[in-house]
Amino acid sequence: MSDEGNSSLNVSGRKATVVGGGVIGASWAALFLANGLRVTVSDPQDGIEAKVVSYIEEAKASLLARGYPAFDIGNLSFEKDLAKAVSDADYVQENGPERLEFKVELWATIEQAAPETALFLSSSSGIPASKQSAGLRQPERLIIGHPFNPPHLLPLVEVVPSDKTPPELTAKAVDFYDAIGKVALEIRKEIPGFVANRLQSAIFRECVSLVRRGVVTIEDLDKVVVNSLGVRWATGGPFLSFHLGGGEGGFAHFLEHLTPGMESRWKDQVATDVQFDEDTKKILLAQIRDAYGNSPIAELNAERDMKQVTVLNSLARSAGKVE
Repeated sequence: MSDEGNSSLNVSGRKATVVGGGVIGASWAALFLANGLRVTVSDPQDGIEAKVVSYIEEAKASLLARGYPAFDIGNLSFEKDLAKAVSDADYVQENGPERLEFKVELWATIEQAAPETALFLSSSSGIPASKQSAGLRQPERLIIGHPFNPPHLLPLVEVVPSDKTPPELTAKAVDFYDAIGKVALEIRKEIPGFVANRLQSAIFRECVSLVRRGVVTIEDLDKVVVNSLGVRWATGGPFLSFHLGGGEGGFAHFLEHLTPGMESRWKDQVATDVQFDEDTKKILLAQIRDAYGNSPIAELNAERDMKQVTVLNSLARSAGKVE
């Protein structure tokens, strides 16, 4: 299996129920199967079986390239009845719509039917566990396990407990994700959007502003990121990058000599009015069509996945984790 995690937990043969069979749920299902788990997908949508199986078959290539063993879908099943689907689950990974009322009701149903030992995990990208668990008898059981899309490939999982969650339960969630090859990081405080999406939103705000003002096209902006910040941040995050950017003086030199210019840019960026109004949407959609409209989404997904596999495998080799 992939060598990202450092857990000694053996999850092979255990049961994971994936609630919601959309893109995120299907991606989780593929990763769980690659780790030897028995997987049940629960989703009331008609035709969900074919959609999930198709996604998993497409995901196999990138999972194999990342070092996971070959697997078939013999351990995959479907159950539309949520209570039945979670009745024997060791892990419940929820991927439902981002609507608070829906999630509160969903988790209440899950708690009534699932074993007392089942680990409750939500993929929510912004609704904290403390709000989702409002209808639970034991609200401390629910923990955010927020992945980055696609979960079967990108390593990060933000593990976000509520203030009611005991540390040992948070540790179990981290251990589980580590065991299936993820990089599981505990986020220390609940905050809307958690960490990764807050960073992404802040950067995308400036991206939209630059395109809206005609400074750069969407296609060229993507090239800017791929050929500079993308490479830089794949090998060292923002703080390490600026520490190294300070030369021998490190981050102290950066703070003294380079931050005045950054602060002046902050003022300009804060003053910029960025909204997804109709004019902005028209500009963005037109440029997306020009840049990427001739390629089917499935083709773009496959190209993205193989590029990300190449980056991840190269980083693992440079760290001595794979030969």
